[in-house]
Amino acid sequence: MYRTHTCGELRITNINQQVTLAGWVQRIRDLGAMTFIDLRDRYGITQLVAYNNAAEDTLKTIRELGREFVVQVNGTVRERSSKNVNIPTGEIEIDINSVTVLNASIIPPFTIQDDTDGGDELRMKYRYLDLRRNAVKQNIELRHKMAQEVRKYFDEKGFLEIETPVLMKSTPEGARDFVVPSRLNPGTFYALPQSPQTFKQILMVAGYDRYFQIVKCFRDEDLRADRQPEFTQIDCEMSFVEQEDILNTFEGMLKHLFKKIKGVDFDNPFLRMTFEEAMNNYGNDKPDLRFDMKIKEITNLVKGIGFSIFDQANYIGGICATGAADFSRKQIDELTEWVKRPQIGAKGLIYIRFGADGIKSSIDKFFSTDKLAEIGKTFDAKTGDMVFILVGDKKKTLGQLSELRLEMGSRLGLRDKNTFVPLWVIDFPLFEWDEETQRFYAMHHPFTSPKPEDIAFFESDPGNVRANAYDCVVNGVELGGGSIRIHDQQLQQKMFKVLGFSKEQAEYQFGFIMNAFTYGAPPHGGIAFGFDRLVSMFAGLDSIRDVIAFPKNNSGRDMMIDSPSVISDDQLKELNLKVELKTEK
Repeated sequence: MYRTHTCGELRITNINQQVTLAGWVQRIRDLGAMTFIDLRDRYGITQLVAYNNAAEDTLKTIRELGREFVVQVNGTVRERSSKNVNIPTGEIEIDINSVTVLNASIIPPFTIQDDTDGGDELRMKYRYLDLRRNAVKQNIELRHKMAQEVRKYFDEKGFLEIETPVLMKSTPEGARDFVVPSRLNPGTFYALPQSPQTFKQILMVAGYDRYFQIVKCFRDEDLRADRQPEFTQIDCEMSFVEQEDILNTFEGMLKHLFKKIKGVDFDNPFLRMTFEEAMNNYGNDKPDLRFDMKIKEITNLVKGIGFSIFDQANYIGGICATGAADFSRKQIDELTEWVKRPQIGAKGLIYIRFGADGIKSSIDKFFSTDKLAEIGKTFDAKTGDMVFILVGDKKKTLGQLSELRLEMGSRLGLRDKNTFVPLWVIDFPLFEWDEETQRFYAMHHPFTSPKPEDIAFFESDPGNVRANAYDCVVNGVELGGGSIRIHDQQLQQKMFKVLGFSKEQAEYQFGFIMNAFTYGAPPHGGIAFGFDRLVSMFAGLDSIRDVIAFPKNNSGRDMMIDSPSVISDDQLKELNLKVELKTEK
């Protein structure tokens, strides 16, 4: 038996017991008369002590130990004279009888502790060491607990967990596919699923009216903190439901997770907001409602007064930052440079300060105090507040104001990670127009159902058609999204037509699901939640990487196994592939 107890298990009630522990050496402290060793495993840390009157072979082994050696220790549980209240095992220590080295370790490239000295790239290269750190281990344990609670919730609601294929057909819409060449079918390719969308709809046709899956998905897209080339989502579909049924079911799932994992109760239903409201009031479709600071348009109020910047603008809007009137000129100048960065793209920033000593502004040469006060009234500005204004094209300016609003929320301490404000964003446009290709694209995917009352606009005004779609947003993060699906074949054909698919293209890409619909497809809909994003939010992290056991870096590379990598000419030949690498002369 390698161990009788784990390193996080022993307590004061175990005093005088003979025990055997196994784990990794966290730290060694040689004090001359005695040597202390912190032994770590997945469950915690236990302090070991060896006195200088111990057996010589035991002392010799202890002197040869180094950090991250794997050892087995036999000893007696004693009460510690100097207790450590910061760890569960802090009242006891193990008086060592014998030590066996199970495996030696070279010196690790960074310290295996919470405040490690390893940078991101180094820790990802040695991920197996990083996973030993308590900070990462807690995230992996949290992920496990959340997955189990998700399964428990859906099982109690009558859902079946059904696996769908990983090798499937490439789809033309959405992000780029990862493709896999087929050796047995030369010149053809599988695609890794961006989602199990078509398969879960076919499951509805098959009569499996409540499906879910915690599933891997793949998208070959540009990466950022909340994206990975492979990610996990909670994927669901239901038959014989309307939008309200789905929102209630999955609002229930989130409430279950928040209560079981975070101890947070939501007594009231989640807020509801239309896409149009979100865009006009917050500048994006995933608003952070932990603070107010709504965007207000003042175009008609300030145009035509002789200030050319306003007079030439298509849109003029702003936000009121409560309590920001004490911002210094240096802070305002720094904020102006911040909005002028290429990532934001504003040409400048106008401010109106409502201070105790009166109203001061960067535009007071053009506007009277009364007019500035009138502008402030539009924003409900009070003494102590600051109004910030941006101008330009409406769509771009709303996006810039959205970023400015979030930045001010952070600077004013209004984005508490322990406060959660969930909402449903509904009534999205069904289509979005792309100027470059001069065609409509599905805002969600081609199987999203339109609002029944908007079907009449399909041919005359597709841009005015609203989708029977919904996103779940918490603290400015889109955690999930879905829709009621099209289950009528004729309506699906209309959808393909607006998207520019010929009958032949639609048949080639989606003939299998269109054919399935001819055999009695029930009304159905579903949703998918980003599981990595959900876990990172519960862990209080901004990046999803530390809640994934083996993540990729920002270039989509696995630093630990050095992937992606080239393959041999023989493999390429077997797959009927030819890769030419161009070198610069």
